[in-house]
Amino acid sequence: MQERPSIQQLENFIIYGKVRNFATAAHRANITQSAFSFQMKKLEEMLNIQLITRSNRGSDLTREGEFFLQKIIPIIDELDEAIDELQKFAGKAVYINIGALMSMGDILMNRHISYFKQHNDNNICFNVYNLEAKSMLKKLDSGQIDIASTFLLPQMHVDGCEKKLFCKDEFVYYAPCLDFTQDKITADIIQRYPLVTHSPDYFMTNALEDYFVKLKIHPHIDARLSTPYAIIHYCKHNKVATLISKRLLQELGITNDYYELLEPLNFSSYLLYKHENPKIKSMDIFVDYILDLYQQNR
Repeated sequence: MQERPSIQQLENFIIYGKVRNFATAAHRANITQSAFSFQMKKLEEMLNIQLITRSNRGSDLTREGEFFLQKIIPIIDELDEAIDELQKFAGKAVYINIGALMSMGDILMNRHISYFKQHNDNNICFNVYNLEAKSMLKKLDSGQIDIASTFLLPQMHVDGCEKKLFCKDEFVYYAPCLDFTQDKITADIIQRYPLVTHSPDYFMTNALEDYFVKLKIHPHIDARLSTPYAIIHYCKHNKVATLISKRLLQELGITNDYYELLEPLNFSSYLLYKHENPKIKSMDIFVDYILDLYQQNR
């Protein structure tokens, strides 16, 4: 009987087929480049067919490699679905790991999961991690988390991920210890009063700095804190302000003490995930539910 390739070899060949680069493919497969190259060479020897061309200028799939890639993608997808359905049939819980952007606040994801559990498959369970953007994208790339809930900022590199827009977040000026009579906050007011914001290495910090550059202001930063909850608490006890998601404030039951910005500051919120994830069928159920939830609330 002819020796067959391993599932791992086929999955890694699919990864290569998507990126057409050994270094990138090895990184996504979470193995060394030499180990990845050796695995692809063994696959070719087993099939007795060259699947990948290699030269000093790089590498790419051969005609046979393209044909093989298109044949095995649906096979691996069906195998993943079969395993997922078997676990559900046997009453086994499928755990989906979700990364929530630190500056968005994980309480929003908590609400989504609570609604989902009330109306959908109770065999799907969740682990939620509150992460800064750089760490979250790294964990998504390595497979440590399955779905990332994040603002999609220009500094982020999310190639190879499925991106699903689920809402637009409006940022407001939150200042419970300051009094204003005007309806909207101007650049002059932002410049005049001290702000509390995120830690220096957060992606959101860079996004806010870009906003200040656009307004041609340099606000005084009174404190930089690690979570939006710490920022909100600090504002409640000091004569400072912050720029924060209106959706997060409302989720926390805060319906006043914040003001619209004359120059709007909005961010698009996305769910990011990878289709080659073996839990993709369960993930799709959750993602579709979130998209429907926000569509209904518009």
